[in-house]
Amino acid sequence: MTRFALTVEYDGRPFVGWQRQAHGVSVQGALEAAVLAVTGEAAAVHAAGRTDAGVHALAMRAHVDIAKPIAPFRLMEALNALLRPAPVAVLSCEAIADDWHARFSCLGRAYEYRIVNRRAPLTVERGLVWQVTRPLDAAAMDAGARRLVGRHDFTTFRSAHCQADSPLRTLDTLTVVRDGERVTVRAAARSFLHHQVRSMVGALAEVGLGRWTPDDLAAALGARDRAKLPLNAPADGLYFVGAVYP
Repeated sequence: MTRFALTVEYDGRPFVGWQRQAHGVSVQGALEAAVLAVTGEAAAVHAAGRTDAGVHALAMRAHVDIAKPIAPFRLMEALNALLRPAPVAVLSCEAIADDWHARFSCLGRAYEYRIVNRRAPLTVERGLVWQVTRPLDAAAMDAGARRLVGRHDFTTFRSAHCQADSPLRTLDTLTVVRDGERVTVRAAARSFLHHQVRSMVGALAEVGLGRWTPDDLAAALGARDRAKLPLNAPADGLYFVGAVYP
């Protein structure tokens, strides 16, 4: 039995999310079907994170255990051939130690949220970014983001369906930068609560629109009350961009 580490890129729009589900096509399900076709083995593919429906990944890390002898490059090529035309690609594949686990060995996860701040309609990036038509103050958003960095009770920014044992999380990085009409939010932590990034981006947008101040954002965090939060940012603009391992 060989454990293979994969780096996977995908467009989340056609999928119900990463995790295999009965009611729709998942990224995990697409990969596992490809593995079965290549090897004849019904092997589970484990990932560093479980992205929601419509969320994308540029470098999701995953692993799969395969008994059939096969070279990593050949496995990658075969999986990519069978995944077409689904918008999923295996970018790298390597044999790795049996005790390496894509989820449990992971020391950190990074996400990027992409906003296009303009009035003109989206064309080629529709479904791949969040369009905000009113002007956003990215400097104010970044000031608000700094109020969330550190170890906090993130109940306010947690989905009602979150299954984590504790709302306590340490947010290592949360920044907002503007480049022309593009506003990018970057977040990094060991782990995130369900919908935490989208919830934080939705609140930061309120700051950028002038409806909230950074102090209002800090007060919402301190309230530990989901009802204090505005709407989540849509899934369209969210990307899993990296995982950190020892």
